[in-house]
Amino acid sequence: MLAALVASLRAELAESQAALARAVEELAQARERIAELEARLKQSPRNSSKPPSSEGLGKPAPRSLRKRSGRKPGGQDGHEGTALMQVARPDREIRHEPEVCRRCGAGLAGRQVTAVERRQVFDLPAVRAEVSEHQLIERQCACGQRTKAPAPGGADAPACYGPRIAAVIIYLYTGQFLSKERTAQALAELFGIPLSSGTVAALTARAAGKLGEFAEQVRREIAASPVAGFDETGFRAEGRLHWVHCARTGEYTLLMVHPKRGRQAMEAMGVLPSFAGVAVHDAWAPYDGYDGADHQLCCAHALRELQAVTDAGPQGQWCWAAQAAAALTAMQTLVREAIGQGRDAVAPAALAAQVRLFRSAVVIGASQTAARCGPLMKKHNALARRLLDRQDDYLRFTRDCRVPPDNNGSERDIRMVKLKQKVSGCLRTFTGARQFCAIRSYLSTAAKHGLGFFDALVMLTEGRPWIPAPG
Repeated sequence: MLAALVASLRAELAESQAALARAVEELAQARERIAELEARLKQSPRNSSKPPSSEGLGKPAPRSLRKRSGRKPGGQDGHEGTALMQVARPDREIRHEPEVCRRCGAGLAGRQVTAVERRQVFDLPAVRAEVSEHQLIERQCACGQRTKAPAPGGADAPACYGPRIAAVIIYLYTGQFLSKERTAQALAELFGIPLSSGTVAALTARAAGKLGEFAEQVRREIAASPVAGFDETGFRAEGRLHWVHCARTGEYTLLMVHPKRGRQAMEAMGVLPSFAGVAVHDAWAPYDGYDGADHQLCCAHALRELQAVTDAGPQGQWCWAAQAAAALTAMQTLVREAIGQGRDAVAPAALAAQVRLFRSAVVIGASQTAARCGPLMKKHNALARRLLDRQDDYLRFTRDCRVPPDNNGSERDIRMVKLKQKVSGCLRTFTGARQFCAIRSYLSTAAKHGLGFFDALVMLTEGRPWIPAPG
């Protein structure tokens, strides 16, 4: 009896220990899951790639990763402001005469002028379309043959829109992101010109069709550049997700829409396969497949990821992320100061000190998260390992002052695509998306060369698109 009781107690003890072990394991899993969910709740555009529009109306107080510069807000001393200024020769002058003396009431007609105060009002005259009729004269020769004068360029139909009106239409549609319907409404109300959304689409297609040579020239220039930025973003067309890819420099912008996000689209764009300079981009893996180029990984993305690590845990728990972010920011400041002072290199001692701080921080981060389990800790460990393993690619900007530390230029160029989608929705056809990207590439590149949107579009609608000079 005693032996049976002992065996029963041992069995119950073993079962209780097994249940306790399962409970401890479930508790650990629950804690990991809670930490992961809390980290998701703390994600914002300041510590992740979420767009600002995802915050809704209950946005927290603004918080930037940039540190205070010590300068007061507003215009700085020596800054030349801009304001509406009077012109020396106005288009018309309107004289306003005083009728009687304000003291004695005597008439002032013909009296001496003692001063003139000038006040100028800038306004638009009443705008209406000017209609030019081209009469194609036909004459009969003595031999009996009738010959008609050829139509000039632009007069392709009995009634058609001229290049400046076409430029206004394309400017509103692709330059200011109005929908086709609202573009037609704007033309009707502003200029009294009847217009349909189909006409907007037709004029846009006609303009985009003239940009083949421009796109090839820009593609060659970017591929031959010593530094270029690359990015991609989602764009809805034909009711499903497509991807707009961007390749850019300080002088050129090339946008292309493609059903795919990865290497297939990059090959179709035709820049990275032959690019041999420094490619500035985020840490998305397909970019690393191009071994012919050097790589500068975006430090702005890294700073947001490090901020997310700091926000995910209790105060001071992940101080390695804060130290790495501070060192990365300090190195950017050193490079910026060196460029501002006209030097082509950063002071070696100051740079080495920040590199040591950065590397020691990510080594600590990798070791602290190495033995952890759960998606959140694995994500933190992957970040620390990436910063450690690809330190040269993150810090390439400290060795070559031509290279920017972030990919903000590409994000600025590609942001217009997101703004189009936000203002007037997605595009109904893939062809329309391609035309939009072609014209946005043209406008962005023209602006980088100091040419205004409207002037560039007038040249395009006149059939002589502006093309940057080689080199």
